[in-house]
Amino acid sequence: METMEVTGVSMKRSLSIDENDDLAQADEAKRQKVSECHLAKDQETLDDGCALNNETVTRQSETTTAREGRINVEAQIEEEEEEDGLLEEGEEEEEEDGESFADMMKHGLTEVDVGITKFVSSHQGFSGILKERYSDFIVHEIGKDGRISHLDNLSVPVDDEVFEDTKEKRTIIHQAVKSLFPGLETKTEERDGKKYIVAYHAAGKKALANPRKHSWPKSRGSYCHFVLYKENKDTMDAINVLSKFLRVKPNIFSYMGTKDKRAITVQEIAVLKITAQRLAHLNKCLMNFKLGNFSYQKNPLKLGELQGNQFTVVLRNITGTDHQVQQAMNSLKEIGFINYYGMQRFGTTAVPTYQVGRAILQNCWDEVVDLILKPRPGAEKGYLVKCREEWAKTKDPDAALKKLPVKRCVEGQLLRGLSKYGLKNIVSAFGIIPRNNRLMYIHSYQSYVWNNMVSKRIEEYGLKPVPGDLVLKGATATYIEEADVNSYSIHDVVMPLPGFDVLYPKHKISETYKEMLAADHLKIDNMKHKIRDYSLSGAYRKIIIRPQNVSWEVVSYDDPRIPLFNTDLDNLEGKPPPVFAAEGKYRALKMDFSLPPSTYATMAIREVLKMDTSIKKQTQLNTTWLR
Repeated sequence: METMEVTGVSMKRSLSIDENDDLAQADEAKRQKVSECHLAKDQETLDDGCALNNETVTRQSETTTAREGRINVEAQIEEEEEEDGLLEEGEEEEEEDGESFADMMKHGLTEVDVGITKFVSSHQGFSGILKERYSDFIVHEIGKDGRISHLDNLSVPVDDEVFEDTKEKRTIIHQAVKSLFPGLETKTEERDGKKYIVAYHAAGKKALANPRKHSWPKSRGSYCHFVLYKENKDTMDAINVLSKFLRVKPNIFSYMGTKDKRAITVQEIAVLKITAQRLAHLNKCLMNFKLGNFSYQKNPLKLGELQGNQFTVVLRNITGTDHQVQQAMNSLKEIGFINYYGMQRFGTTAVPTYQVGRAILQNCWDEVVDLILKPRPGAEKGYLVKCREEWAKTKDPDAALKKLPVKRCVEGQLLRGLSKYGLKNIVSAFGIIPRNNRLMYIHSYQSYVWNNMVSKRIEEYGLKPVPGDLVLKGATATYIEEADVNSYSIHDVVMPLPGFDVLYPKHKISETYKEMLAADHLKIDNMKHKIRDYSLSGAYRKIIIRPQNVSWEVVSYDDPRIPLFNTDLDNLEGKPPPVFAAEGKYRALKMDFSLPPSTYATMAIREVLKMDTSIKKQTQLNTTWLR
């Protein structure tokens, strides 16, 4: 197998990558009315707080073709005490003015900046557009039992208990309905000699309020599991919307993994003591969401319990010949791709998240604050620029906070911490930021080191196992000995993310690890931090991933607005699959493949197209195409 260096590739139109990202469409409506769920008039509907747009070409809004009878909701929990959501640094609200996105992103990262420099295949790259429509990127979760999550049943399960038709039993039913659904009233009606219990909505704030706690049947599992189908919304945003409408805390929801924003995704969710009926009611209220496949279970879901994800991806307007496509896809199927951490791992602003992580590991807390709050060139919007300028001028957190209308972004959270604890207790101030967001920074640094080390490993030894490489036997890492080299392939080799509880290779790359960390004033044999949360135990990650269940086809089409395959919702609604013409103005590559958890589909697509997937490069290429 031959490795290749990254080279510049010109293209007509660009690839727009935002897998698992938090970047919003430029034309996406930021405030939309909630009118069909009987919510109070004063209920807050928030902006997609702290978000950046990575699309320079304005696409026709897919929401304009939305199905009638549902509301497009852009709701989040804004209360400052509710900080369950994951907000990445650099997220911010949209503003209508400012420089072009291409100008803002010229200070951003490229793949080379984060160690992504190699390819495994020798085919010639070609251009294509990823996520021209968010429906061109579909993700189905694969559960721990290997079952792929699909939305194919909207019915609500019924409890097994059956009552005799007596007044006493009917009274129990009346009480149960009112207990479970405070917004419903009931009455008994006689029709054709039979008695019916009729439930109807009572207007007002109680329509979707919490059920009374004593009403949950003992025979029913405490958790309602359901399949969530969502469009153009990341997992945490979706849960914030559901919790807002159900008037519950987001932390009663559990899931196995977070999914992309700019995509259609299907995954399993569990929620504590919320009935399937209440959840199914949301299908009448929300657009771009659908809930189904309900069941009651004893246990919640746990993060990481999935086998992986199945992807269906369309690359539109491809320029490659059929032979080039065949070569690229055969290589992906037979060899795979380098398991790099994708660009979204490192943030979108001129201050990469791994730099903040490095400062945390160095225990340089003044630098941590400076990196997060200092003025910076590039992708910034008005109020955040003013907030940073105020901080740089006064070092007064309260004054800077006044410039920041959105307090739940990382900058706002840190400023609130500094206001509460003072500049001499930065550790406590930083601790106000939700734990997952804080750990994001040090994990970004680990990923940065890993990417660089893998590129060095492939440069030094190619795509074959060598003595001193590491492989996993169960959960334990062991070295490849000279006599065992032929027993392994490159697909068995793992590389460590730096930490205090991992082994390092027994060849030149071990010294390279030490040199890279030493250059950052860190010791490879002392990755424990004074603060336990920031101690890195390390982990192992395969250097080459071979996707499973790979298939593909090239189709022709004339209208760039039409979908090129059916979604689960299309199938539920009985829509016929698209019919393709033998000849068309454009060609598209439709790919299907499965990947294990924590693997970036954008890196697989990078290997097929041979293109830099960074927002900076793609924006530059988009701008060139527009001109």
